[in-house]
Amino acid sequence: MALSFLDLRHTVAKPGYNRWLIPPAALAVHLCIGQAYATSVYKTALVAHFDVGLTAVGVVFSIAIVMLGASAAVMGTWVDRVGPRRAMFTAACFWASGFLVAALGIAAGQLWLVYLGYGVIGGIGLGIGYISPVSTLIRWFPDRPGLATGMAIMGFGGGALVASPLSRRLLSLYDPGGDPASGAAVALLFVTLGLAYFVVMMFGVFTVRVPAPGWRPAGAAPAAERSRAPAAPRGVSAASAIRTPQFWLLWTVLFCNVTAGIGILEQAGPMIGDFFRSGGSTSVSATEAAGFVGLLSMFNMAGRFVWSSTSDYIGRKPAYVGYLGVGMAAYVLLALFGDASTAFFVALAALIISFYGGGFATVPAYLRDLFGTYQVGAIHGRLLTAWSAAGIAGPLIVNRFLDARGEPGALVAADYRPALFTMVGVLAIGFAANLLIRPVAERHHVADAEPRVSDASPAA
Repeated sequence: MALSFLDLRHTVAKPGYNRWLIPPAALAVHLCIGQAYATSVYKTALVAHFDVGLTAVGVVFSIAIVMLGASAAVMGTWVDRVGPRRAMFTAACFWASGFLVAALGIAAGQLWLVYLGYGVIGGIGLGIGYISPVSTLIRWFPDRPGLATGMAIMGFGGGALVASPLSRRLLSLYDPGGDPASGAAVALLFVTLGLAYFVVMMFGVFTVRVPAPGWRPAGAAPAAERSRAPAAPRGVSAASAIRTPQFWLLWTVLFCNVTAGIGILEQAGPMIGDFFRSGGSTSVSATEAAGFVGLLSMFNMAGRFVWSSTSDYIGRKPAYVGYLGVGMAAYVLLALFGDASTAFFVALAALIISFYGGGFATVPAYLRDLFGTYQVGAIHGRLLTAWSAAGIAGPLIVNRFLDARGEPGALVAADYRPALFTMVGVLAIGFAANLLIRPVAERHHVADAEPRVSDASPAA
């Protein structure tokens, strides 16, 4: 068959294959799907074009995040079974098709097609693309699973750093007059991004390989010797994993960490202006607020790499003690003293968002420690439903408190305190859940947890 090169048996690496080629393959996918964090670039144009409110357009992002969690949960076992190449190809097809369908909807003036395209179809590509490299990276880097997953998932956090300036340049090129009500420029942008992302993601498809059964890195010390976080001795199936208390405790940990972080991210631009508002005006310019949002994206990306790599040495549970425990202290300081100076405010917010990113990148390695590498991609997919839930809960908590305190543009630092102290409570729940995690009982482990590659033949 024409697509037989996607088969898992054709993806097995030859002896001597350089495992450091795998992180760039994963990055090729994650940098593309990380565009989801750059939707604010064209949000105003879509509002004007469709003549609707911000909420109606914002629903597109919410649908995409919900579909990310749902598709990752439903397709996780399939991703583990067919291997990373077919999964990444499928993700590229859905992600690119989502842009093209959304572009058609913009051109036709049909917002429901944007929901279907970017939200549903693109969201499926998000979910499959997010989890597809994870189990492969962990198998290639049994000695440094935190480092490996951090390098890839870092790309998702930093995708907006590429997509935002690129989208602005393309919009100005396609619509030099800057007419906000013209959807033609955004439609052309979506077509361009869809095709460009498909090409970049195909680099990952052709580059990715899986290690041969029984492969181990030469001369590498096991991660357990350095992190004191030994992997599960054999492995746990995805079906068994979701019946363990460890899965749901870790689900709670991820939910709490993401809820607290995404609440800040969603409100970051207006928040810094409101914290330094006096006499009805703010001392923070629109340019400075935009720079602050960009800085948070950088710390989101850096946290995914730095903190997850650190977890290889200190262990996953201590890492989350830091994310959640220090995060609580940072939120308290932000609530009480965040308006003391812009430098102090920015430093606290950046620390919080670095923990938000670090939590995402460390969780696959935590799953590997608890459940082994057998079906870890499928287990990771199910765990990402916590992200979907947090994507709704975090902004809802912050926005409900702020709506009760006053109108946008008239809020001050004190108006944020109820929401920020609520986030302290959310993090405390996650902190307690993390402390309760223990090794998975032996009865949940399968006898043969070695990933199988039927009729394996090394790939060219």
